[in-house]
Amino acid sequence: MLVVEDEDAIAEAVRARLQSEGYDVVVASDGPEAIRRHAEHRPDLVVLDLMLPGLDGLTILKVLRREPLNGDVPVLLLTARREETDKVLGLETGADDYLTKPFGVRELVARVRALLRRPRASQLAAGGASPGVGPVTAGPLKLDPARRQALIDGRPIDLTPHEFDVLYLLASHPGIVFTREKLLERVWTNDTHVTERSVDTLVKRVRQKIEADTRDPQLVLTVWGTGYKFADA
Repeated sequence: MLVVEDEDAIAEAVRARLQSEGYDVVVASDGPEAIRRHAEHRPDLVVLDLMLPGLDGLTILKVLRREPLNGDVPVLLLTARREETDKVLGLETGADDYLTKPFGVRELVARVRALLRRPRASQLAAGGASPGVGPVTAGPLKLDPARRQALIDGRPIDLTPHEFDVLYLLASHPGIVFTREKLLERVWTNDTHVTERSVDTLVKRVRQKIEADTRDPQLVLTVWGTGYKFADA
């Protein structure tokens, strides 16, 4: 497990508590060190502070998500920012969860355990996709959940984990309407801090990546007053 935190007291408290729970912990205090240690150790989870010297946490997160090895590692953000926009941006950049400082170490451990229980794309690829979960072709769009790969007209699309999950859910059920509440339940599971507004923002970002004209979407459609659906096959 990799902890990226520049405040020594917080880094030591997190390291000590996680080690007491039986986890092997490596600590990095800045961005370049974090990227280097991620490549060296391939941790099963990253606890990442948002405000760091040199490279900020969001930049580091983008780098980690582009890594061919361990790029789907669960990431728990630590942030002193309380504004919803900062939290939403972190989640949409590819973070799996976040904690706002100050936080309790018991909650930290609970969040870590929850993230480690989630199946990862690399695990599916190694052991085969789960029953009923496989590649989907919907018009010009192709999605492979085992490889976490998305193509539009044969061109790779760079999607965050939540963007991929929402798009895969919609595309694998063409014509079926999903309410914002249902998307939250299916994709974010127990992340109660995520709001329905987060769904709208994420769908907007997905459309920017797959639609020829975001003002007239042809793939991911809005069902006014309800939610979203993928265009009927």
